[in-house]
Parts: sequence; C-alpha cells; structure tokens
Amino acid sequence: RTYKGYRGYFPIVGHLAENGLVVAHEFREGNVSPNTRNLEFYVQCKKAMPAGKKIAAFRADSAAYQGRLLDELEDDGVLYAVGADLDAAVRETIRHIPKERWLPYHDGYVAETVHTMNTMKTAFRLIVFKRPGQGSLFEDQGASYHVVASNRKETAEQTLDWYHQRGDASENRIKELKLDFGMERMPCGQFQANALFFSIGVLAYNLYKLFEKRALPAGYRRARAGKVRYGVYTVAGKVVRTGRSLILKVHEAVIGQFQAIRLAIAALAPG
Repeated sequence: RTYKGYRGYFPIVGHLAENGLVVAHEFREGNVSPNTRNLEFYVQCKKAMPAGKKIAAFRADSAAYQGRLLDELEDDGVLYAVGADLDAAVRETIRHIPKERWLPYHDGYVAETVHTMNTMKTAFRLIVFKRPGQGSLFEDQGASYHVVASNRKETAEQTLDWYHQRGDASENRIKELKLDFGMERMPCGQFQANALFFSIGVLAYNLYKLFEKRALPAGYRRARAGKVRYGVYTVAGKVVRTGRSLILKVHEAVIGQFQAIRLAIAALAPG
C-alpha cells in the first residue's frame, strides 16, 4: 500500500522546466517514503543532462527538504527553492520573526529569516508564507504556514512566485504523463514488468514532447496530449492507392494542418 492508503506504486520524475522533458525517473514500490533517495535522484538527473548542459535551478516539494541534498545543491552552485517541513525547529524560528518584518503577499503575509539543519554545512533563507485563520479575532490565531528553503538572490515574494510555478512545470506534467499516456494503471502484478512499462511510457512522453515542440502548430504548443489526440490523431481519413502512390484523403479543413506537420517532421530528418 502507498502512504495514502491504497495499493499502487510511487515513481519519482524529474522534469526540465524549459521544455517539459523527463530528464530522469525512478519507479518505486508504493510503500517507499517520499523522502527516500532524493539526493541520489538529483545526482541521477545531473548525469542525464546532455553534454555541455547543467542544472541551474532546482525546485521540489518538502520530500526534498534534506540537509545533504541542500548542501549538494549549494556545492554545485544550483539555485533552489524546496518546500520545508514545519517541524519544531522551524516553528520556533518562525515564532521569533519580528512582527514588523511581515509584509502583505496575496491573501496573507510573507517574511523570511535564516535557518539551517543539524546535518548541514551551510545555512539558507527560510521564506514563510502566513495565511491568517478565517474569522480569527487575533492575527495569528488559527494561522496556517507554508515554508520554503532557498538560496536564491531575490525578494521573498519573487522566490515564492518561482516556487509556485512547480504547478505547471511539474505537477501538471505528471498529470499528463499519468492520464494521457496510460500510466494511471499498471498492467500486471510484477514490479519489474511494471517498471519497464512505466519506462516505455516516459519514453513515449518525451517523444511526444519533441513532436509538440518541433512539429505541431503553435495552437497546440501548450495543449495536453489528450487535446492533440482528438485534434490530430483521431481525424477521420481514407488511405487511397493510386498507381504507385499512397494518398491520405482528409477533410479540407485539416489539410493545411497536416501539411505543416508533415513538413516540420521532414525538416527534422538528418541530411
């Protein structure tokens, strides 16, 4: 069973924010803790980068809030924003932030301080977003907190804005991989077979992302694969053999689209 209580698996996926490609993935049993092997996975992502390219920034949820990983990112010169745990030490640090340092941010307040963990060589910025409890008589009564550890050189508001872009750059892409490429259900009960199935799904996803960026019309560039399936793949047509030629006959409304895609694919061919 997973930590959420149902039977399943718990893979981890790393995306390149600029183009959506999966740079690395690891298929895991459902009962593996989310904070397992995060440093090792980051190292795997580093090794998977193309020659001459490096990871410049790292963004992850609180599962990656680990001293060894943050130190590794600092040593590599990587700018990061990682969700932090609201443990006793963090709560105590928040309690000592002076009242005048809280600034309005969206529907709450933001402030920052400096924090570290016992296992770390370095310290980091601890950026705190506080949302007051609804209908509370006092400002801090029932307040909820969201905390981010970061070494980015910008305002706290800018760091939070960048961190929240995970929703599109990662969470929505995980949803696309899961729902649009058939990864929500594994085909059998064998871990190794399902791991291979997931790897094939990731490969298909990356090939689709190449197709999306290099061949599809501009109107599909930010569309999920499900929309492209209905707008491109399931268009009705008829294959006709005439002499020595094969001709695909489609509705005149999509001829231009098909011709543009065909020419874009042809341009990708070497030579």
